[in-house]
Amino acid sequence: MSRPTAAPLLEVDAVTKRFGGFLALDRVSLHVRAGERLGLIGPNGSGKTTLINCVSGALATDGGRILFDGRDITGFPAHQRTRLGIVRSFQIPKPFTSMTVLENLGIPMEYAARTRSAGSPGPATALDILQMIGLEAKAHLRPAGLTQIEMRKLELARAMAARPKLLISDEAMAGLSSAEVDDILALLLRLNAQGITIIMIEHIMRAVMRFSERVVVLDAGTRIAEGTPDEIVRNPAVEKAYLGE
Repeated sequence: MSRPTAAPLLEVDAVTKRFGGFLALDRVSLHVRAGERLGLIGPNGSGKTTLINCVSGALATDGGRILFDGRDITGFPAHQRTRLGIVRSFQIPKPFTSMTVLENLGIPMEYAARTRSAGSPGPATALDILQMIGLEAKAHLRPAGLTQIEMRKLELARAMAARPKLLISDEAMAGLSSAEVDDILALLLRLNAQGITIIMIEHIMRAVMRFSERVVVLDAGTRIAEGTPDEIVRNPAVEKAYLGE
């Protein structure tokens, strides 16, 4: 007798989003299991950012449901979703420039994580996070003194300070060198090994394919493919979406 499959940590059920007459998401569905590494890809304008904005609560949906940890959160505001454990990093880091690196972690640690127990995944203190992420030597600097990759690491550190159950990494590697991409990739894999579920949105295909256990592909607001990285690279619909006829 087979064991029943555990409920997904995140379930997006037929989510629709319109901007005026433009249909940005057309009944998109996907799920993410606890501890999974999911890649979300698609050409520019495919709806990736809109979908993540709907999941994180930055945008309200026009149809469908979003469930997190078995709870319907469709009508929850962004701050409430963050406190439940949905945390995202942004492609363009926007730290508090008047604060030190260490102080930047104090805000999400106090505001977003205070309602969750010490049993949540990830490091326990801001200094632990900086040590894990490789920024402990910069703890007392202001963000203006950081390099580009250090700014990306600070963005991930700020997300980690909120003690996520689900981390959405939004193009954390954009504009980085090949070696820097490998550095961020290794960091995300370490975070996942600590029990944090991760959705990676990324245009750097080698990074997505190395990182992901499963990949979902969007095009023109619809889900066109889902599978392992090997299955996705051989999928004719994915090739057509990126390269045309």
